[in-house]
Parts: sequence; C-alpha cells; structure tokens
Amino acid sequence: MNVRVKFAKYGAVKFIGHLDVMRYFQKANRRAELNIVYSQGFNPHQIMSFAAPLGVGLTSDGEYVDLELHEMDTPEEMIKRLNATMNEGFLITGFKELPDPLPNQRKETAMSLVAAADYLVSVKDGYEIVTKDGALSKEEFERLFGEFYAKEDITILKKTKKSEKEVDIKPFIYQADFTKESFYANNECKTEVADGTVHAQSYENGKKLYLKLATGSVTNLKPELVMEAFCQAIGAEFNEYAYQYHRMETYANIAYRGMTQAQITKATEENTLPPRKLVPLMDANL
Repeated sequence: MNVRVKFAKYGAVKFIGHLDVMRYFQKANRRAELNIVYSQGFNPHQIMSFAAPLGVGLTSDGEYVDLELHEMDTPEEMIKRLNATMNEGFLITGFKELPDPLPNQRKETAMSLVAAADYLVSVKDGYEIVTKDGALSKEEFERLFGEFYAKEDITILKKTKKSEKEVDIKPFIYQADFTKESFYANNECKTEVADGTVHAQSYENGKKLYLKLATGSVTNLKPELVMEAFCQAIGAEFNEYAYQYHRMETYANIAYRGMTQAQITKATEENTLPPRKLVPLMDANL
C-alpha cells in the first residue's frame, strides 16, 4: 500500500540538507518499526519519494514524502509512532493511505505531482533593504513590492552552468499578499488549507510577504529569485542572508491530470491549457 506523510521542518534542522533528511527518515522509519517495502537487488533501499526537496536554511509546515508499506495501523497511530522517533525540528502532521492506481495507470508520486507552493518571506531583524533614498520602512517595502508585482513582465537574467538567458518570471508568481488573512482569503486553492505558518520564525520589524509560486520539475521559481529580482528593480543590493523563507504548503495541479509533458508543452504553446486547479498534496490522489 502507498501512503503520503506530511511533516514540518523547523528550528536548527533547517540547516540539514535533503540527502541527510532522506537518511534521517530511513532511520526514523526503522525506529518506528514501519513495515516498509524495500527495493529488490544487491543494494535494497526503502521505497520513498519526497515531494520537493527543501533548500538549506528554509523552514516548512508543508513537506511531503510518499512511502510504500506492507501494512499500517490507523493514521493517528502511525503519526504517533513516527513522532515518537523524531528529533526536535521534525514533526509529522499528516498520514493518509493513497488509492491504488487503476489498471494501466501510472503511479503518481508526490514528486511528480508538485505544481505550486506557498511561501512566507520575512526580512530578518537587524537587516535592512536599502535604496538610494535610505532603508525601507514596512510601508515603503509593501508599496514598492506592490508596484513591482503590478508590472506586466518581470524579466531576469537566469544563469545556468552552460548559458545565460532572459526569463519573464511574472507568469510563475501566482499570488502575492502582505497579510496571512488576505493571502488565504484570495487563495485560488478552493479546498481548505491549514495554517502553514505554525513553525515559521517571527520578526519584530513586520516586513513580510506571502507568495504562491510555480514549483516542480518543469517550472520551479524559488522565493529567493523573486526577492533578488525585486531588489534589482528598486536599486537595492540583494543580501541573501537578510531573508527567512518558510514553505507553508505544497500543491498539485489536478487540472493537468492525465496529460503527458509533451501534451502540456503543446497546449502551452497553443494557449489551450485548462485553468489551474490546485489542491494540497495530501488531497491530490483522492
């Protein structure tokens, strides 16, 4: 049977990289005595699939991992067993059995479904965003970002290992708000979304921003890139250490279910893609 586990990552473990998180969960699964399925061959490993690896330094209330089990107890008991093995900084918040795929239907993993994510971006205390007119107040920060987001296009120079090219990132910023209440009220996800800021760090200066961004293997816009583009637009130096990023939730786009990547690409070019229909990953396979 296949199950999906939702967890939070916060505190000091935000400095733990994805490979170490994978190894940590392998050990936690064994300590919790999960009857997990292993791959075949000379080097068997636990069958698991993480949705979207979280960058080092980021915290989250919306992380997901898929596991394959031989058997399970109730979701409440499984959460209890796993949390009993977790160190401070990891917390299991959801556990759900997934339906079996239909005959001839490809198995959908959390990683393959990811299409968007919500982020809380906070300016850390002790850091300033400085333009030629001086450091920005909370009100100036919100006004300037509002003007930045209102642009028809936001073009950046995206660098890869082999080349550089200009990219318009505006289509991949799905939503931007300055208060949690406004963000959730205007959230295009029509299903109920839990408060994803439980484990977010708070700062006294109050300069924060809520973003919904395209995420996944096809298009992946990081909040760091949005803030760098914003700083460039207002003539401020971008300090990568001035911001704390917190992932609130991760979504699947079920409107594209059943479409191959070639079909999605063709429909994008022909402007015939169906409207997005985002749901939290925990509800994507129902």
